[in-house]
Amino acid sequence: MTTSVALGLLVPFLGTVLGSAMVFLLKDEISPRLQKLLLGFASGVMIAASVWSLLIPSIDMAGKQGALAAWIPAAVGFLAGMAFLLLLDSIIPHLHINSNEPEGVKSKLKKTTMLIFAVTLHNIPEGMAVGVVLAGMIEGVSTITVTGAMALSIGIAIQNFPEGAIISMPLKSAGKSRTKAFVSGALSGIVEPIAGIITILLIKVTLPMLPYLLAFAAGAMIYVVVEELIPEAQSGKHSNIATIGVALGFVLMMVLDVALG
Repeated sequence: MTTSVALGLLVPFLGTVLGSAMVFLLKDEISPRLQKLLLGFASGVMIAASVWSLLIPSIDMAGKQGALAAWIPAAVGFLAGMAFLLLLDSIIPHLHINSNEPEGVKSKLKKTTMLIFAVTLHNIPEGMAVGVVLAGMIEGVSTITVTGAMALSIGIAIQNFPEGAIISMPLKSAGKSRTKAFVSGALSGIVEPIAGIITILLIKVTLPMLPYLLAFAAGAMIYVVVEELIPEAQSGKHSNIATIGVALGFVLMMVLDVALG
């Protein structure tokens, strides 16, 4: 069990590290078309994970707990997750890919630093999602299995791979050495296992809140998709490529969850 939890927490981070390592293999920046495909793919994975790995288990668990209406924890948790990311988005200074207008509170941070903050910001709900599912597995929740938890970790790791490359390559183009760009890209994903551990510890204290926290993580991930990933993927030309990426990512995550879960 301990090994499964450790792997579940570290696999998504490993995806970011491997993606950031592309800075040593690629000479130029990722082409706009490929970037759109990858952003769309990440969106599809996160949408499918939110539904299949988080919201459906939340509703099922609430029903088994005897909730008056099984959908209430899912609805409340989902909206709370959206509100939480909206708050972070409004406070933390960050800069989205392909944008020159920083968001959050005004600051004098460098453009590259705010770019890293943007990626770090949307890694938080991914870490929470992994943590809440692993916590359910630890506590023996019947709707969450070891293979299901690992399916979520693998799915997020797969979509973290292109994210790592998308962050490290622009840093190199901005003047950082390949090593510094790699380290910065990799460290942007360290928040995921940290958020996962905090979530696990929180659920140890508040197990009855698990249905709400499952939905909370889903709401936070959907916020990132709608606020950040899809707008970036759909900007400019060739937006249909991003749509194809969404379809591929959604189907892959759905298959992983159903086949392994």
